Amino acid sequence: MPVHPHWSAAAAGRSIMWELTALLLLVPSSGQAATLEKPILSLHPPWTTIFKGERVTLRCDGYHPLLLELRPISTLWYLGHLLLPSHKKSIEVQTPGVYRCQTRGAPVSDPIHLSVSNDWLILQVPYAAVFEGEPLVMRCRGWYDKVVYKLHYYHDGQPVRYFHSSANYTVPQARASDSGRYQCSGTMRIPVESAPMFSAKVAVTVQELFQAPVLRVMGQVEARGAALGGVVLRCETLLHPQKRDTPLQFAFYKYSRAVRRFDWGAEYTVPEPEVEELESHWCEVATASRSVRKRSPWLQLPGRGSPLDVASTTVPVPQAAALAPGNKPLSFRKPPLSVSVPSVTSVPNTTSAGLLFPAGGAPTAGPPACAPLTPLEQTTGALKPDMDLLLREMQLLKGLLSRVVLELKEPQAFPEHRDTLETPASHFAVSQGTPETTAVES
Repeated sequence: MPVHPHWSAAAAGRSIMWELTALLLLVPSSGQAATLEKPILSLHPPWTTIFKGERVTLRCDGYHPLLLELRPISTLWYLGHLLLPSHKKSIEVQTPGVYRCQTRGAPVSDPIHLSVSNDWLILQVPYAAVFEGEPLVMRCRGWYDKVVYKLHYYHDGQPVRYFHSSANYTVPQARASDSGRYQCSGTMRIPVESAPMFSAKVAVTVQELFQAPVLRVMGQVEARGAALGGVVLRCETLLHPQKRDTPLQFAFYKYSRAVRRFDWGAEYTVPEPEVEELESHWCEVATASRSVRKRSPWLQLPGRGSPLDVASTTVPVPQAAALAPGNKPLSFRKPPLSVSVPSVTSVPNTTSAGLLFPAGGAPTAGPPACAPLTPLEQTTGALKPDMDLLLREMQLLKGLLSRVVLELKEPQAFPEHRDTLETPASHFAVSQGTPETTAVES
């Protein structure tokens, strides 16, 4: 164990003897050394800032072996790098600084920072880490518990709560967004009401309870007898080391539909009949009380007709158009297929036989496909020939209708149509700029 130069020789020697004794005690018959967890240091009352002259109690909870010693020692206490003379399980302190403790054979505990203030107003926050989903409580204290009036609490400079007189500010279920710098202000009657006073700013960090989950493909399950096969998906996350015993539940979704609601199992088997038409899956992890819920990115498995690649655990996220986890959309539609539309041509019949298009007016199949075009060019190139063709056919149709109307009104002007309904062999040329038709002798 490293020895700091400020420690006394006796303290350093005592600490070294502790380590040697711990090595002898912690080696079982199998020859493998046991590992002890570091002790837990707590503060009572649980506030990191106190007024000058006040005292608080520190308590060290950890492993305490039973040894027959002339002068048994259970706990070591440190203030900064100095070894304190007390060896009790709990001590009272009033000096500001960083405190740690250590039990025999175990690592040093996490630190507690104690601040001492001489201001009229202090903001007290918990000494222990606050995790997502847990309540965050803070209180604004006047000098030696004088009542604070017109009390305001601030988060990153913005007022978040007002009280007429002294009261705690509580966030029922803390989130990462609740991290930041907090401050309070108010007035006190000393003996008359004072001007508004402000406390020092205090930093608060809300710890992440568990990481955002990731959905992975674990493998395929072969069909056995009546049991169907499928694909196994696993929802993976990682708890904070201090909260590794927190129970979590898992849910699985296909698009926005839950295929398995919250349960303790972290795996889900996609039925074999759905593998070929498998779309997108994602998972959600939550605490038992649902105070903390986190969603994974959604997973796109290989498409239809392709074998499932079990080795690939992460799949690129496709573009989407509907609601998806993590503020990402999901697509409920397949990618559009390119369909070639045949060009529209006029069908000759008894009324349009012999009609000719002007030069260059024949319908085209669109631009050549040898050079790649941008989407805008493709749209423009596909619409322009169709519009030109449509205009010409409309002009031709108008000319035909005009002639039919004229025949019905004045049949004597067309004696050649009295005994037959066939269209004359004359050809009509349609001008692109005018709907009128002109007879051309054959």
